[in-house]
Amino acid sequence: MHNYLDFEKPISDLEGKIIELKKLAEQDDSVDTSDEIQKLEARAHEAMVEIYAKLSAWQKTQVARHPQRPHFVDYMEALFEDFTPLAGDRAFAEDAAIQAGLARFRGQPVALIGQEKGNDTKSRIKHNFGSPRPEGYRKAIRVMELADRFGLPIVSLIDTAGAYPGVDAEERGQAEAIARSTEMCLNVKVPVICIVLGEGGSGGAIAIATGNRVYMLEHAIYSVISPEGAASILWRDSARAKEAATSMKITAEDLKGLGVIDGIIPEPVGGAHRDPEAVIAATGDVIARALADLKSVKDLRKQRREKFLAIGRNL
Repeated sequence: MHNYLDFEKPISDLEGKIIELKKLAEQDDSVDTSDEIQKLEARAHEAMVEIYAKLSAWQKTQVARHPQRPHFVDYMEALFEDFTPLAGDRAFAEDAAIQAGLARFRGQPVALIGQEKGNDTKSRIKHNFGSPRPEGYRKAIRVMELADRFGLPIVSLIDTAGAYPGVDAEERGQAEAIARSTEMCLNVKVPVICIVLGEGGSGGAIAIATGNRVYMLEHAIYSVISPEGAASILWRDSARAKEAATSMKITAEDLKGLGVIDGIIPEPVGGAHRDPEAVIAATGDVIARALADLKSVKDLRKQRREKFLAIGRNL
């Protein structure tokens, strides 16, 4: 069953009528509803195109958080072969929010890192809703060190509301782990390609998103804090998240204009959850092009450093 967002009510009404007509046709062969269904499908598509052509920042936030949106596991299974996960930080424990290991991308060996949110109650709890603890970032550092040692490009898929803010995470050095992971991203001598799939939240995202190329899906968001968090700080009212989202410039279009990201990956009309195969294939093509482009870069560390130092300087 499809989960409709609040602004998708016109689409929901039309598609509900289509379902009713299809059921009616199944129950009574003498009733021909094909013409009416075709007209309603055309109207539903037109409504979807119109609505998604002018999404606000808050509406894009809702799309980025859609429960049926494809996550790390979906991209890993579709785009990468022979994925061998590596577990644990060799200091405390395993963290399931960050998945990391070695794989092949279109025949080329790579290191793959990403945040997994889960797709049902059980898997969401297992992966802590995509919010990593310190050991998750230390695991990411392990894999990045391994990639650097063996000359493997790093592909990072970001999708987190932020690092886990619990007391236990703070006690084990959450801030330090994020800082060291960010430092490792900057220091490796191999290509680092980062894709924001859904949410890119604060230090929890930047810790594995400091790359030579950073891309976002069309309806993804990337910010220093969630709109709800910003509204709580600025106005002491989380209900003003819609207003905060607009002011924060968190959409792919905003961040491309500000020079924070290098490109936008188009999504199917209606969002990535409407056609996961198409958006995953488009993401694979972007990764392939980025890997090819970075082969000609002589000093990847210098290029990465200059890229991030240049953000905001030419505005």
